[in-house]
Amino acid sequence: MSNAAVPSLPQAVTIGSREITLRRIGGNDREAIIAFARSLPEHDLLFLRRDITQGEVVDEWLHEAEAGEATTILADAGGAVVGYATVYRSPLPWTAHVGELRVLTAPTMRGLGLGRVLTGYAFDVALALGIEKMVAQMTLDQEAAIATFQALGFRPEAVLRDHVRDRAGRKHDLIVLTRDVARFERERQTYGVLEAFGRP
Repeated sequence: MSNAAVPSLPQAVTIGSREITLRRIGGNDREAIIAFARSLPEHDLLFLRRDITQGEVVDEWLHEAEAGEATTILADAGGAVVGYATVYRSPLPWTAHVGELRVLTAPTMRGLGLGRVLTGYAFDVALALGIEKMVAQMTLDQEAAIATFQALGFRPEAVLRDHVRDRAGRKHDLIVLTRDVARFERERQTYGVLEAFGRP
């Protein structure tokens, strides 16, 4: 399924004092994505699927989005990318019910709720794609990111020791967190989005 699965976009939201447009990723976003990636702290890049500071890698991502292999929602502030959420669905039939969620925001936008908003739209995507289980991965020392995902109802499922190697050659443990999509949706309909995000 393609990016057409993303509901209600583009959408304007106010985060802090900034007006942000949430929209589907597009072919004209290459340079803005690279600029966003190159503005990130080095450690933020560790848990990404790929090195999006490189143009050819961003080209692959844009191709995947166009082909429907990944669905990405960008947070756009006046033409600058300040965050994104991507849902990858497993291409294997025995894990087609599992999606991987990647959410990343600019350091200046953290703690303001942008990640929570992006994640809400990512769950809408997961429902549209028939995904039943969402998986998020990050290094164990990224305590703030882990706390954010746990506040969104994700729970630890595994820790993979020495699974990630940074550019300096240091190894890091990787934590895998998961969230049941149908349960999230039931809780969102019953309690509202904020309460649903806070329930395991």
